Amino acid sequence: MSLKEVTAPMIAPPRTALVVVDVQVDFLSPAGAAGRWISDFAALDAALRRVQALIAAARIARVPVAFLRVVTRPETDTDALKLLHARKGHSEASLAICRAGTSGADYHHVRPLPGDIEIEKPLYSGFVGTDLDARLRARGVDTLVLAGFTTDCCVDCTARDAFHRNYNVFVVADACAAYEADLHQGALAGLSRNCALLTDTRAVVEIWS
Repeated sequence: MSLKEVTAPMIAPPRTALVVVDVQVDFLSPAGAAGRWISDFAALDAALRRVQALIAAARIARVPVAFLRVVTRPETDTDALKLLHARKGHSEASLAICRAGTSGADYHHVRPLPGDIEIEKPLYSGFVGTDLDARLRARGVDTLVLAGFTTDCCVDCTARDAFHRNYNVFVVADACAAYEADLHQGALAGLSRNCALLTDTRAVVEIWS
């Protein structure tokens, strides 16, 4: 059977939500913090186009869409995060990513609509320090389709936390990306082995359209 045929009954709209992870200026735009880290945005841009296609398909199928964003503040930076950065030799300024009230925290080429779920999270996982779980349960959702950035960090952490909260987890492999190809592939391999099923944009769009 094709990937579409295998996946279709498992991501039926009445029980499924699309979770869009951290599509933000600081992570994806040369004008954001990422512009200091990388020069080649091709993989990120390609994944972003697929995220946009997934959002459009979800709206057609009336699949709930949850938009996650990191929004940081000095007072919510954890001691563990600050110590980790210090031990790596990073300056305190390196913590100032997706700061509240800055353009870096804004969405990048996506935008929630009324009725969508919007979550501001202080760190990596969409479930820690937020009411995402309660808002998904209120809609009868038990299955999540994840896409976004980056595969090895916020997508990975959110997927694992979802699985630990008894959600069925799907990761759209070609609608995620990392800043290095091996990190992307390694994260997908770990998720696939332990807590998620991998799918692709074409299969999900065909199912929901």
